[in-house]
Amino acid sequence: MSTTGLVRLLERVGGQGEGFLAYLGGLGYLTLDALKHTALGLVIRPRIKIDETLFQMVRLGVRAVPIIALVQIFVGMILALQLAPVLADYGQLDKVATVVSIAVFRELGPLISAVVLTGFAGAAIAAELGTMVVGEEIAALRTSAIHPVRFLVVPRIIACLLTTVALTVLADIVGAVGGGLIDRWVLQGDSWQYYHTTIESLALKDFLTGLIKSAVFAFIIVLVSCYEGLSVTGGAEGVGRATTRSVVLAIFLIIAADCAFTTFFYFFW
Repeated sequence: MSTTGLVRLLERVGGQGEGFLAYLGGLGYLTLDALKHTALGLVIRPRIKIDETLFQMVRLGVRAVPIIALVQIFVGMILALQLAPVLADYGQLDKVATVVSIAVFRELGPLISAVVLTGFAGAAIAAELGTMVVGEEIAALRTSAIHPVRFLVVPRIIACLLTTVALTVLADIVGAVGGGLIDRWVLQGDSWQYYHTTIESLALKDFLTGLIKSAVFAFIIVLVSCYEGLSVTGGAEGVGRATTRSVVLAIFLIIAADCAFTTFFYFFW
């Protein structure tokens, strides 16, 4: 490679690195702003809009219940079907419930729910806020002395946090049920035995691990989506780009965070 080519490569890599750091800085500023306005909204006026928060909970969470349940029951069934031959080789077919329940509660429940919600809720948030930016509604809020983060971002953060944690609990239960259906109708196991094995296999830390992950995943989804939506430029085309970027980046950060949490819990919990 020539010297000129090497210089161009380094400039390109440096530019991308600078852009990534600038993006993280923007997310950091939005995080601090959102936390500040959430705290202020809990103690002083204007208070957090309860009706808007409830509306966002229904829009972002309740409407996602069918797709989350459907995806998770299939995940539980797939896990049981994949594990059964391996466990049968070692004479441990009765451990299907143990492996399925721990995998779902610790890992797949919060992770799959977050990925589904990224496409379901994250894209909707980015598109909605981006459309408001293009339509100059955000500028109108600022002109009226209404802070966009307090008025738009905070209710979505609270709604996404609450609904994601609740959906993770649902996903855990449905995933275990999916494994139980395979155990009963394909592996000819006993339903009561599957239930008792699941209860005995799970510890409180398995449940809490999933809930902690789900709360962090929800924060990532809503922050990335709001940041991308509020940063839209270029009209309708920019809205499309922001929606796509919000989904891709949120999924990447969710998986990275999941890896970090799994490593931490492995060594310290």
